[in-house]
Amino acid sequence: MPMYITLYKWTEQGIKNVKSAPDRAAAAMKAAEAAGIKVVGLYVTQGEYDLVAISEAADEQAAVALLLAQGAQGYVRTTTMRAFTMAEFAEIVKKIP
Repeated sequence: MPMYITLYKWTEQGIKNVKSAPDRAAAAMKAAEAAGIKVVGLYVTQGEYDLVAISEAADEQAAVALLLAQGAQGYVRTTTMRAFTMAEFAEIVKKIP
């Protein structure tokens, strides 16, 4: 399954309601699972981003739909990157002419 790294920043609404963030995160992980997305890890971070998630989704459409649903709640904004394992990367570079 394709792997994704998602960087989250709390919005003003998200940081005002930070005490409920653990419950929101648990709900988001349940929603992800229901959508067929496996959350490999979810981490609170220091620095420019507030949270980092590593997930696997069956397809891009499922991943994007979940991120749109999370963003629509108004607590976070996301930046998502498709991630490749080193084995996948090795196969990619074999295709370079």
